[in-house]
Amino acid sequence: MNDGVRPRKPGVGRVGGDGEVEVFAADEQSDVVVDLDRWRELATDVLGDLGVRGAAELSLLFVTVDEITELNAEYMGASGPTDVLAFPIDAADASTGSGPGSASRGPSRVEPDAGDMPLLLGDVVICPAVAAAQAPTHAGTLADEFALLVVHGILHVMGHDHAEAAEAERMRAEELRLLTAHHWRGPAPAEFRQEHAS
Repeated sequence: MNDGVRPRKPGVGRVGGDGEVEVFAADEQSDVVVDLDRWRELATDVLGDLGVRGAAELSLLFVTVDEITELNAEYMGASGPTDVLAFPIDAADASTGSGPGSASRGPSRVEPDAGDMPLLLGDVVICPAVAAAQAPTHAGTLADEFALLVVHGILHVMGHDHAEAAEAERMRAEELRLLTAHHWRGPAPAEFRQEHAS
């Protein structure tokens, strides 16, 4: 996979406050038709499988080649477009961090109740045009390519990485397990190939 992510330690499932897991999906491109409901449902199922419970939020964005190229340069320091980028958010750090975007409390403010706030998991950004171009030699079909990118991005948000050979092997195995359970709902089709670089 030609992706980028800021590494973070994998953990067991994450639990938000009272509520349910929500995946916000947006199609911000017109190059390739995207079934937002299908990929939102896959993302929700995968998060549940990974132990995410309660009020938790993930954004799933489908963007143009120009947008993914800009994000890849700005956040990964890489030139050119990529297929998927993942931006994890540590909810615990977000509420206690410092800097312009941090939460501040004056003497008259009540300590926020973590049970009232959703757990912000992060963003998965996919470029359908790149996915369509690489699908025949990567996952096989466009649907399988989208599913692989959704799962791959979520695994990064949840802390998985593939910088080392052993990590890459574990991540590929987890991708296949999740795709088998939630995308194909059975064995991988013969044409599915996971020939992505780690």
